[in-house]
Amino acid sequence: MILFLALLALALAIAGFTAFVIFWPLMLVHVRDRHPGLLDRYGTSAFANPAAWGWLLRGDYRSAGDRNLDGLATPARIALSTILAGLLMSGVLYAISLVAA
Repeated sequence: MILFLALLALALAIAGFTAFVIFWPLMLVHVRDRHPGLLDRYGTSAFANPAAWGWLLRGDYRSAGDRNLDGLATPARIALSTILAGLLMSGVLYAISLVAA
């Protein structure tokens, strides 16, 4: 049963990844077009940059004051949080299953 729950948590992470792959590039294009100074320190490789992901998780995009940016970045932030939570839960449940066995 514990491994089943770990697989469900992993499925949650995969669902979050799917949403992240949709919203993160849309948000990056919006930032590139409308707020070029926001992501200058991350360069052109912001898509796979953990520092840019930290910027997203902290909610630093709100400093732009752009409601359209908030509308794209908030789902990306939720999706990234879902990925991290799903992987963390899956790892903890897997570790519990190893200890319980």
